[in-house]
Amino acid sequence: MKALTKATRSIKPAEVEKKWHIIDAEGLVVGRLAAIIANHLRGKHKPSYTPHVDCGDHVVVINADKVKFTGKKLNDKVYYKHTGHPGGIKETTPAKVLGGKFPERVLEKAVERMIPRGPLGRAQMRALHVFAGTEHPYDGQKPETLDVASMNRKNKVVA
Repeated sequence: MKALTKATRSIKPAEVEKKWHIIDAEGLVVGRLAAIIANHLRGKHKPSYTPHVDCGDHVVVINADKVKFTGKKLNDKVYYKHTGHPGGIKETTPAKVLGGKFPERVLEKAVERMIPRGPLGRAQMRALHVFAGTEHPYDGQKPETLDVASMNRKNKVVA
């Protein structure tokens, strides 16, 4: 019989088993959805989570152009970026980004800001696949459906 030990077991990169999840983002709240996606990308939903190993899953998000913001955030929230030149600060709103050429960037950036910066964070972000429409090229991986709307009543905007 094996005695119980107090040592915490860290998994090695070769022992990681990555799954594929698909999320339909239509009508879901951006921040809540981003937090769930970030946890799945990092692997924090698994009991074998190890902070220094990429033990997260792949996440495919469809209908990212149909995400929702609560309150007046769609027009009042401001995203800033800097060009690197003096006086080069630019600003935009989520409404402009969602109505633009790359509406999936709202969700990508929200998730990216919840992932730690550095080589491990960049590796985890490569497992995120966001699409504005319903089509995606990952049917061959047989992704499991992750129903975010049923996890909490606040995850979906009903109006």
